Amino acid sequence: MNTGLFGEFLVSNDKLRVYSEDRLIFTSSRDGLLSLLEYIDKFSPYERDVTVFDRVVGNAAALLLRRIFCGEVYSPLASELAVKTLRRFGIDYHFTEIVPYIRGQGQEDMCPMEKLSLGKSPEEFYQACLTLDLGNSF
Repeated sequence: MNTGLFGEFLVSNDKLRVYSEDRLIFTSSRDGLLSLLEYIDKFSPYERDVTVFDRVVGNAAALLLRRIFCGEVYSPLASELAVKTLRRFGIDYHFTEIVPYIRGQGQEDMCPMEKLSLGKSPEEFYQACLTLDLGNSF
């Protein structure tokens, strides 16, 4: 799949797009992990081998990508932790920039969701997300 679709995503206001083959099946402008959690709530596990375009892919997102049977992910920014997780689960990735870890908004410290994801399986992390109040229900 495709740099053309990735370019379209980058100039859009979307935070997340999910494709099944070349068919757009989900789009969201919700921040952080809320877009992925909303996708899981509405579509998982019905679609398999999806391609995801996401604004930021940290380890937290990488674990959720495994849970949605993602085969390939594109993003302008990802963490080294996410790369290790994606490699472990055999998910192809295409990132513009890779940083050691995702930072919390306006912080130097690691993003709280990145911290929460450390040492967890995809299912354990997903269950941890369900117990949090992320500010919105999905």
